[in-house]
Amino acid sequence: MSSADVHDTIFKALADSRRRAMLDLMKAGPMTTGELCNGFPELDRCTVMQHLGVLEEAGLLIAERRGRRRWNYFNPLPIKEIHDRWIHPHAVGAVTLLARLKRDLEETDVR
Repeated sequence: MSSADVHDTIFKALADSRRRAMLDLMKAGPMTTGELCNGFPELDRCTVMQHLGVLEEAGLLIAERRGRRRWNYFNPLPIKEIHDRWIHPHAVGAVTLLARLKRDLEETDVR
């Protein structure tokens, strides 16, 4: 899979607010599938499992079976890759632009 395809998969996984909420819950630590289901009482277990599958396919979730339990771990590395590729370069440009604007305004005030 090309990096563009991988990024598309990550963006699609993050596009759904329920999947983002699941990742938010797992930031504090790994959760079992049952615990995640309890966090979304409006969804049935099958729907939660489908969302977890999308997150796992995007690499945002790592699942580990221990006995009868499936532990789900949040993997932030794909989000960092998105940040490094798409957000950081644009943020640097914006900061440079703001610094130039500040300098130009300060020079105008001096005159």
